[in-house]
Amino acid sequence: MKPLLKFKNYLIFFLLLILLISLKTFNPNFIKSISYLSFDLYQKIIPLTKQDSEVIIIDIDEKSLGTFGQFPWSRSVFAKIIENVNQANPKAIGFDVFFSEKDKQSPEEIIKSYNILSGDVINYLTNIKGHDERFRKQLENSKSVLAVLGSNVSSHSSYDRKSKARFLSKGGDPKLHTFNYPYSIGSLEKLEKSVKGLGSISFLDQTDGIIRSLPLILRFNKKIYPTMGLEMVRVGLNQKNLYVELDEIGINRISVRPHKILTDPNGIFWIRYKQPLKSQYISASSVFEGNFDKSRFENKFVLIGASAQGLFDLVKTPLGITLPGVEVHANVIENILDKSYLLRNPNIYVFELLFSIIVAFITFFLSQKLKPKYSLSIFFVSLITVIIIGFSIFILRSELIDISYPIFMLTITFLTGLYFRFIEENKMALENLQKEAKLLKERELAGGVQKSLFPDISKFENFVYARNIPARDVSGDYFDVISVGQDEYYFTLADVSGKGVKAGMYMAKASSTFRTLSNLSFPLEKVVYLVNNEIVEAKFKGMFVTAVFGKFNVKTKEVTFVNAGHESIMVVDKDKNFEFIKSELPPIGIIKYFAESMVKSKTINLNEKSFIVYTDGVTEGYLENGQELGAEGVERIVKDIDDITPKKIVDSIASELNWGIDKLRDDITCLALDLKNTDIIDRKKKKN
Repeated sequence: MKPLLKFKNYLIFFLLLILLISLKTFNPNFIKSISYLSFDLYQKIIPLTKQDSEVIIIDIDEKSLGTFGQFPWSRSVFAKIIENVNQANPKAIGFDVFFSEKDKQSPEEIIKSYNILSGDVINYLTNIKGHDERFRKQLENSKSVLAVLGSNVSSHSSYDRKSKARFLSKGGDPKLHTFNYPYSIGSLEKLEKSVKGLGSISFLDQTDGIIRSLPLILRFNKKIYPTMGLEMVRVGLNQKNLYVELDEIGINRISVRPHKILTDPNGIFWIRYKQPLKSQYISASSVFEGNFDKSRFENKFVLIGASAQGLFDLVKTPLGITLPGVEVHANVIENILDKSYLLRNPNIYVFELLFSIIVAFITFFLSQKLKPKYSLSIFFVSLITVIIIGFSIFILRSELIDISYPIFMLTITFLTGLYFRFIEENKMALENLQKEAKLLKERELAGGVQKSLFPDISKFENFVYARNIPARDVSGDYFDVISVGQDEYYFTLADVSGKGVKAGMYMAKASSTFRTLSNLSFPLEKVVYLVNNEIVEAKFKGMFVTAVFGKFNVKTKEVTFVNAGHESIMVVDKDKNFEFIKSELPPIGIIKYFAESMVKSKTINLNEKSFIVYTDGVTEGYLENGQELGAEGVERIVKDIDDITPKKIVDSIASELNWGIDKLRDDITCLALDLKNTDIIDRKKKKN
């Protein structure tokens, strides 16, 4: 059970990965919509631009509605339009419009509508050629294509229509792989039998309503039909046949000589939309009136469709704009002619999935091993890599690579890994806080013990006074004053290298040794000799002590001292003249002394003089202006004291450095001697 708990993050990741893979495999609509984001992004960022087109759109626009009235118009209008266009010798004319009922303005329809019974009138009107017939004649005399739409509901006006294109297949039956509608809707039978082609204008249902692709071939009532764009190309190039090549997966390629078009296994064609061209449109009213340059239609594919708002033939495209439905078919024709269509290789699904799994696993694994700032860099590098791969393949091969779902998988797995890392680090931080709290308690306890080691010298403060202000919980500095007779005292002030608990322990060792030896009233040189050797034997690796050891007599006012590697001792007389006595020995605890004679002491008389010792925390301490105090600063403080006493000297130095800063640079420790007043203070009186 414990090994499972150890790898529970990876188990959860593995289960999440299986879920994400399953979603991509089953590919429900909301997953498709994620993939479509990247497909649309390619075309938005790298749009296809053209200055000219081989397709001209005769537009049933607002201007035309104003000219001819409410749609549908009389067939004679369309007959005139075809007649005028045919004079320019177009390659093909296609209608994105249905003519499923007889023209209401035809003579026979007028007779029925108005119930005209006069024999002469009936004979006259029936001899007039009808609008439908005029329109049919123009369709018959031109390379025209009418629209057919797939339907799930039977239409009362439908008949057993057939495709005009002849399909030849190789490698299988395309009917097994195409989309199928049980019924179809189209135009009048006599009109459809007069045209050269019938083209589907059916779009597959899209969850977001954006037309990204359409079936290049599909079935209506078990018969195969080409899409409008493909049928226009076939008719325009005077081809009778369409060739369908299949492999073991499905449809591979559809050809209309000399063009070979790659599709997906179901014959789906992905459209590469160009930026709309105003020059591609011409108003239907202008064509009807003959108000156009005939060269504009020469050798061009002509589509007739509607852009007027009231006719509701508008569709959304990946470019983020809305276009008339007829322009979708125009883009299909252009894509076929210049091979600018997009590809969606069915085998790419496996590559996308494997790539997503690898990148997701690497990102998750690194998120567990690296710090968040580094794993975040890996995440962004992975994102950029996926994006670069997708856009590179789109630019070089016009192939659609789904980068949205890999990015989705990458983001989900990375955030999951980041969450697990956050939980782990939060747990570690909590443990560290508990350890810190425990250490803090121990340091506070050690600090309290250490404070108890400092002597209470308040009764001696008339002639000797000292203070210690630790920078941390435990100080590495120490001072001590010991009375060894009626008039004689031993003292020391020391600074241990380093800080914290270890320095405090080292200091405690040195101080206890000094106090024990001093109480035995050994000569000062012997005390220093024994303290040094004891510290050396303690083997605190790499640590040492700088110290001033001394003894003074309040009667003779003489002080004997040893400076072992410490700061210079300051001596000041009543006229504020300063003398600094430097160290003549190395710090203790470094080398072992082999004889007491190795310890050199010095004796001076303190009559009308003050003797001041301090650690480097004093000279290197920061003032409120950010500068160090230095020895000159100590001189300044002493000079500013009118009536010099040991307590005034020490308290003035301490207050100058301990001005309210959150964290001291180093421990502040200072000791001062002045033997002009050697009375011992009665504690009880002082307390009262």
